[in-house]
Amino acid sequence: MAKTPGILARRAALKLLDAVLRRGETLEQAENAALKGVDGAADRALARAIAGESLRWLTDLDEAIDSATRKRLPDDAKARMVLRLMLAQALRLDTPAHAVIATGLDLLGGGPRRLAHGVFSTLVKRETKLPDIPALPADVRERWGDMAEALAPGLVDPPEVDLALKNRDEASQRALDMGGVSLAPGHVRLPRGTPIEMLPSFDEGAWWVQDLAAQIPPRLLGQGNGKRALDLCAAPGGKTLALAARGWTVTALDMNGRRLNLLRDNLKRTRLEAEIVKANALTYVPAKRFDAILLDAPCTATGTCRRHPDVLHRIGPRQIGEMVELQRELIKQAVGWMEPGCVLIYAVCSLEAEEGEEQAKWIDQAFDLDPLPITADELPAGLEPTEEGWLRTHPGMLREAGGLDGFFVARWRKG
Repeated sequence: MAKTPGILARRAALKLLDAVLRRGETLEQAENAALKGVDGAADRALARAIAGESLRWLTDLDEAIDSATRKRLPDDAKARMVLRLMLAQALRLDTPAHAVIATGLDLLGGGPRRLAHGVFSTLVKRETKLPDIPALPADVRERWGDMAEALAPGLVDPPEVDLALKNRDEASQRALDMGGVSLAPGHVRLPRGTPIEMLPSFDEGAWWVQDLAAQIPPRLLGQGNGKRALDLCAAPGGKTLALAARGWTVTALDMNGRRLNLLRDNLKRTRLEAEIVKANALTYVPAKRFDAILLDAPCTATGTCRRHPDVLHRIGPRQIGEMVELQRELIKQAVGWMEPGCVLIYAVCSLEAEEGEEQAKWIDQAFDLDPLPITADELPAGLEPTEEGWLRTHPGMLREAGGLDGFFVARWRKG
């Protein structure tokens, strides 16, 4: 029997959603298995988009579903899962209702199929719409406090594409040539969906992909002038490239061989140099001294919720606590390698205070380091340091220019 056109992409989207919400996997972890058998880049992209928009608007989609059922469906009921996908297509991806029904109901059988058809039809007849801004899950709102309301407008759409330039002085011309905009020296922002490897300048090696917020930590070390920098937990290497481009002699350390291969590829393409060390940072013993250490620590990555909306639904106190412990062990290692004059930058792409502000306070109390406050003139226009001299970004900032990821960054020097 012939398959319903588009059914494979919808089935893959259902597998992605199930992997995130029931098994706590990341979308990236789930992709290999979920997309197996889905041919064609367009169908694979569609599956990702359906799952991504379902997660981005999950709280609002569930509210709509609950408004059309007499008895609330369990969170993990297959009918609810499929309805989430159906509504995401209709309300976010502008898929015609008949196509949504044809592909969505094929994922169900028996009573759940009739139920989903009835709920979807009811919501279509009501001309149901989503709010202008996605609602965050209740536990996330509680954790993020006032910041939750400020950042939510930045979650409406997936982010645009940010490039970091090897030559900072080329930003204006590169932006003009590539049809983008520049928000800081050495930065270009391109429209969402730009096919990176198809850009005429890709093989030239003059840039790499890196969110604007992620470009800030290496900038805060200034020009290297041949001095030594350790990029701790370096892969896939955007910060290593940034340091090398600014004249640092870089040692890039990471224990993930696959991600280090991405770094090697980018070094080759950009014609930049760095020493690559595959090792566990918790047992690594450096053979040399460093003038600067950049610790972009493993974290919950909740700051990447614009591009990875799965983090809104699979991160909780347990994952945050585990990351805090690992970060403190890495900080202890890094501080132990510092000699007088060495600068430490601690950064996380997390919106959790425990991983950011609370860690900075702990560093101040636990170690004999001098705070080195971040100043406004070191930051892209529109961003300001905190009163403590730290940097906190979130997706609601620079909203009119397209926003940026959530990061926490702080800096110290050993006296």
